[in-house]
Amino acid sequence: MDGNRRYAKKQNLKEGVGHNVGFSALMSLLQYCYELGVQYVTVYAFSIDNFKRRPEEVESLMDLMQEKIDKLIEEESIVDRYGIRICFIGNLKLLKDSVREAAERAMRATAKNSKSVLSVCIAYTSTDEITHAVQESCREKLDAIEQADSHNQEEGNNLLINLVDIEKKMYMVAAPDPDIIIRTSGETRLSNFLLWQSACSHLYSPSALWPDLGFWHLVWAVLNFQRDHWFFEKIKKQI
Repeated sequence: MDGNRRYAKKQNLKEGVGHNVGFSALMSLLQYCYELGVQYVTVYAFSIDNFKRRPEEVESLMDLMQEKIDKLIEEESIVDRYGIRICFIGNLKLLKDSVREAAERAMRATAKNSKSVLSVCIAYTSTDEITHAVQESCREKLDAIEQADSHNQEEGNNLLINLVDIEKKMYMVAAPDPDIIIRTSGETRLSNFLLWQSACSHLYSPSALWPDLGFWHLVWAVLNFQRDHWFFEKIKKQI
């Protein structure tokens, strides 16, 4: 969701207003997605690198996130209307306590929803996700080694770390790999987002800033994906 600050500057608005408009754009796009039958949506809300911004800006963003998270689970909200389960993805320990608690409340409140899934990447980078998955896989295998019979060769072979072990420990294990990644503001880099999962994803980079993103941008992304779908399926079979 790139371009909120630039949108505010372009429209001569206060800095924080851009993020509010960006949230409204998100709500509209979520509705379009679910009306089109998209079951899984993942948004990049806050990178670990964003903690390097000015302290007062980070604090303002944390307060805004807490407010918007609470709004998501209000009765008659889009989450309630479409039966959306919310997952907050990332190193949640880095968040201030009130934001982390709000995220945990939202996940508990929507845990039984099953029509669709909204994954919100917050305090997230892909490199942190991969590092976390490898560390957890190593920790799990070390525990197994301590319990295994060192003379049992067959058991020893099962203690090797493989791809499935790592993928089970990824933050994004709750969602399939994305078919489409939309990166706004005309940028074509992924900025440390879903690097592990995006090998066969269709990348769409409209010049629009995030608050300007609308229905026809989404339709164009879907049409382009459908046009190239056969190619991506062919690539997947080769991996």
